[in-house]
Amino acid sequence: MLKIPQIEIYTDGACRGNPGPGAWAALLRYQGKQKTISGTEASTTNNRMELMAAIQALRIVKKPCQITLSTDSQYVQKGFTEWLPQWKRRAWLTTNKKPVKNSDLWRELAAQAEKHQICWEWVKGHNGHPENEQVDSLANAALDTLLKKLY
Repeated sequence: MLKIPQIEIYTDGACRGNPGPGAWAALLRYQGKQKTISGTEASTTNNRMELMAAIQALRIVKKPCQITLSTDSQYVQKGFTEWLPQWKRRAWLTTNKKPVKNSDLWRELAAQAEKHQICWEWVKGHNGHPENEQVDSLANAALDTLLKKLY
């Protein structure tokens, strides 16, 4: 029996101003090895950066895996586990018949998640969770670098 690889992913997004300059970061852990990634956008929102962290992390994982994805964003965790199926059924409209915000990223996240078995975990941010603190630091460091370039 073929065992499906198990990966841990930790993600975070950061924004200075909302909208404003933003950054995202992720830590991927597989068989004791770690990889960190981060990126920035000159004008974005915190929710978009939270989504982008998860998208970019999942893009790296090429083969189907069992993934535990930890985020301090209830928007991402609840969005994927609770709201996404309803948005799809309603053609990307909210219950108030308004377009779903960030639907471009939600669609991309759904596409990236499709090939995996994902357990979405919410962790309280800024509460001493080691991996969450690490990705928060990475996102903020990327944002600091972006701000130095912009100003």
